[in-house]
Amino acid sequence: MTDFVQRALGVDRAEADRLRASYWARYGTTLAGLMNEHGVDPGPYLYEVHEIDLSHLDPDPALAAAIQRLPGRRIVYTNGSRPYAERVLAARGLTGIFDAVYGVEHAGFRPKPEQAAFEAVFALDGLAPEEGAMFEDDIRNLAAPHAMGMRTVHVGPEPLPLPHIHHHTNDLAGFLSQLG
Repeated sequence: MTDFVQRALGVDRAEADRLRASYWARYGTTLAGLMNEHGVDPGPYLYEVHEIDLSHLDPDPALAAAIQRLPGRRIVYTNGSRPYAERVLAARGLTGIFDAVYGVEHAGFRPKPEQAAFEAVFALDGLAPEEGAMFEDDIRNLAAPHAMGMRTVHVGPEPLPLPHIHHHTNDLAGFLSQLG
């Protein structure tokens, strides 16, 4: 991402890294900052920053089985692109177990944590938020789903006692296997 920012804006590496972090903090994604402040075309950005080696990811049969046992629709919604999400799912052995995969492009390039981004994806999917649960590693991205009536699960190393987080886990397969 820093390399892309550096080339797209013609700044040195230190400034590109500062802008990348600043845009992520302010807008939810570096891409949103680049689009809002510099009119950057999202297509080349999404392609370039997601053309990364995923060979370090291993299939997780326990996670796949736990997800397959979940009732209702199972969707992926990422601030990355759908093609990238599909590559990650394939690397983790999770292809074919989700009903839909949505990327930032499906939200009109508006990123999580913006509520409008969630509204766009949920409308596209026909999802009633009060009937769903959102699993997320970035706590910022749980506030809007919570406000919309979803149950929220923070997936990360440390529990964070915040009012918009209903549950926490650092073992997603284990957590899902406990659901009835």
